Amino acid sequence: MHIMKQELKSGWQRNLIILGPSIFLGLTLLVSGTGKIPGQTEFIDLLLQSFWTPTVAYLIGYCLPWGEIALGILLLLGVLPRVAAALCLPLTIGFMASNSWAVSQGIEQFPECAYCFGIWEELLGAMSPLQALFFDIVLFGLALVILLFHPSRFLDFRPWFTKRKREELK
Repeated sequence: MHIMKQELKSGWQRNLIILGPSIFLGLTLLVSGTGKIPGQTEFIDLLLQSFWTPTVAYLIGYCLPWGEIALGILLLLGVLPRVAAALCLPLTIGFMASNSWAVSQGIEQFPECAYCFGIWEELLGAMSPLQALFFDIVLFGLALVILLFHPSRFLDFRPWFTKRKREELK
């Protein structure tokens, strides 16, 4: 009985610790994805100006915003949180690679991270590629925290806000 209470307490504490990274990463992805959709053609034009081939630029331009929105919603609702966090790792690595490339090209060519948050940049302000790179590193770390420390199983599809039956706890 004492062991079960200890497991419950540690699970509750872990849920509380994971809540912050899940909300921050989920909101960031949701805002980023919804900001890119209204200006997809401008976003694709920016991708075509970098090192991407036209096929890859169109694929990224049309799929990336919807992927960000889907991952953001999964993280905010707590549905498959570890899977969503695992999928965020290559996504943030891609963001880091893109921003590293922009930093290496120089501040004159890329003074700001164009379309990191799409239309929301008018409200939130634009970041430089170096600031975006540091932000991406933080997002990568948050995804790792969720992946490694979330108390649920890897393929758990139950959101954190539903109550478990007493039989499951025994």
